[in-house]
Amino acid sequence: MLTVDYRRLGVTPGDRLLDLGCGAGRHAYAAMRLGARVVAYDLDTSEIKDTAVLMASLAPDCPAGASGSAVNGDARYLPFPDSSFDRVIAAEVLEHIPADSTVLAELARVLRPGGTIAVSVPRFGPELANWALSDEYHSIPGGHIRIYRGSVLEGRVRDAGLTVTGRGYAHGIHSPYWWLRCAVGVKNDTHPLVRAYHQVLVWDIERRPVVSEVTRLADAATTPFIGKSMVVYAAASPGGDRG
Repeated sequence: MLTVDYRRLGVTPGDRLLDLGCGAGRHAYAAMRLGARVVAYDLDTSEIKDTAVLMASLAPDCPAGASGSAVNGDARYLPFPDSSFDRVIAAEVLEHIPADSTVLAELARVLRPGGTIAVSVPRFGPELANWALSDEYHSIPGGHIRIYRGSVLEGRVRDAGLTVTGRGYAHGIHSPYWWLRCAVGVKNDTHPLVRAYHQVLVWDIERRPVVSEVTRLADAATTPFIGKSMVVYAAASPGGDRG
């Protein structure tokens, strides 16, 4: 289940790609399958260990030249030289970090001239509904600390010296699931309706016949209006001028 559209990001075989805040590694694995040389980066040591193991197991089935490594560290202080990457992904990361402008500046620094970046965050409308339904949703340690309007996120991307090239949305059928979770209790994953909805999402991810066809149509119809994630695409100046 990818949030970022790799066609819009421009991922090609041999690209050096940074997946910041990789979590379980879904974007990293998909980039490896396209032949990219991927660095999965996260603050969570347990996530990084699991991601490293799975990347190693996937490598033999990826195109020649593809690779994957996992690095533990702080998004505010990236341990990479300037212009290290052709592509950068920061999916559902900035809403957790107080110093979001610092992180964007670091991402711009490690992106090569002419390289591209995709930054995704929870979309304003669906996220606002979650906050209204549940204080627990956004008050837990490590939770979401802000809600972005599209214009605000694009402004911060530009302030980092990058050129915004477009905006997209993803995961329309996931927003009602989180509204339901917030309504019955964020941690109440045993509620019958929550369990049933979650099972449908799992079937969709696994691409079950019939169910997947229905959910894909539903997702395509709802994403423009209530897509849970907003993605801003941007590029570094070909001449290396960060503004």
